[in-house]
Amino acid sequence: MSNKYIELLKNRRSIYGIGKDVTLADDAIVSLVKEAVKESPASFNSQTSRVVVLFNESHNKLWSIVEDALRKEVPADAFEPTLAKLNSFRSGYGTILFFEDTDIVKNLQNQFELYADNFPVWSEQSSGIAQHSVWTALAEENIGASLQHYNPLIDDAVKAEWDLPAAWNLRAQMPFGSIVAEAGEKEYMDDAARFRIFN
Repeated sequence: MSNKYIELLKNRRSIYGIGKDVTLADDAIVSLVKEAVKESPASFNSQTSRVVVLFNESHNKLWSIVEDALRKEVPADAFEPTLAKLNSFRSGYGTILFFEDTDIVKNLQNQFELYADNFPVWSEQSSGIAQHSVWTALAEENIGASLQHYNPLIDDAVKAEWDLPAAWNLRAQMPFGSIVAEAGEKEYMDDAARFRIFN
């Protein structure tokens, strides 16, 4: 079966070998990110996703924040592999930070008490969809990316560095750049263990 969207999904992979040789202009990357997030669905059209795009020194600053936070958690004699991983992200062209606006979630909980317990779950789902949309859009432009989760360890420092609202809850970090090393072969579990079809 040939389907353009399925091909786009297959093209999106976790790319850890990234570099700075990105041909797409910064403003084009920002437009791509904006459109991908804006077209991502959210429950009640709540539009809870918030995004920060970091280039140049801001990109480097983020990974210094992560490094500083991890040095307090990881023993010094075991830090070398951690630093190598962080340096691989630093080698990229930029980083996208994904947040969810908790004020909107709380307002919806107050407005629709029957669904109050669901709104935080739906917010997380919206965030995941936005992340996937951006990731897939980047892949279509031959820009490699991966999804990282150093939150909540870095949350306060990130908000302080870029003066972000307290209600923005950091959910993921996406370093991106030119593809230096392709992803390996993807393995799939057996369909019989994953899908059930009934008529």
